[in-house]
Amino acid sequence: MKIVITGASGFVGQNLSRYLKENKYEVCGLSLRKEWYLDHEANAIIHLAGKAHDTANTSAEEEYYTINTDLTKKLFNEFLKSDIRDFIYFSSVKATADIVEEILDEEHISNPKTPYGKSKLLAEKYLSAQKLPENKRLFIIRPCMIHGPGNKGNLNLLYKVVEKGIPWPLASFENSRSFLSIDNLNFLMLQILENKSIPSGVYNFADDEFISTNDLIKIIGDASGKKSRLLKIPSGIISLGAKLGDIIRLPLNSERLKKLTESYRVSNHKIKKALDIERLPVSATEGLIKTIKSFQNQ
Repeated sequence: MKIVITGASGFVGQNLSRYLKENKYEVCGLSLRKEWYLDHEANAIIHLAGKAHDTANTSAEEEYYTINTDLTKKLFNEFLKSDIRDFIYFSSVKATADIVEEILDEEHISNPKTPYGKSKLLAEKYLSAQKLPENKRLFIIRPCMIHGPGNKGNLNLLYKVVEKGIPWPLASFENSRSFLSIDNLNFLMLQILENKSIPSGVYNFADDEFISTNDLIKIIGDASGKKSRLLKIPSGIISLGAKLGDIIRLPLNSERLKKLTESYRVSNHKIKKALDIERLPVSATEGLIKTIKSFQNQ
């Protein structure tokens, strides 16, 4: 079976390509940066390419719509002309909600606030509005925060804090959030490709359990053999410091503070029900430990 993957050079693309090849799939990377041609003999397209959320807020809004919305439309139109069976679009949970009070499921009424989320949602709406031939399937995947060995980002930042023995200064913030290990993502993608009975639709991807940032700090300490230290500075003082960081570009700004301390719980019940499984193969803690241990080898 031949699979076309856009964004194959990214973190998810590299890991997913390797995993599918190990499972005897033929994987072809497709770059959308210049002129491109879609292999009509492929069996599925996995559209990973896109402009990620810029936490520094330095990107122009039109970049998100050009890359995340317009390119997705063009690729999907080519898919409709082809004999390719499956189109799998990687959107984001941020396409439906920036803030989550309860547990986010696929029935949530979408109302993104950022250009990133809006551009992803516009692409989703376009795909869903097109008439899909009976022999084709469309999957809109909304992953939460993806991590795994080699991945950079907030997890790496937290690891460095613990490794250097710096007390975690945001312990006064109580939260609970979802993560997605690359191993669980790979597993779910393989199931979708191999199980022809799974219907088209929107599916959240997330690990089974929710983890607080304070618990995450403890997990990092245990995984790295370092003593984790939690410091409860009043949240009001921290928030003022983050606003200052918005102005003079400190390591902590309002956007990063929100990512580190907000609650964002995502339900994966729908995809597990479609696969008729009770649990994903890797627990949230197991996946995080694997990622953290990889930082020690970098």
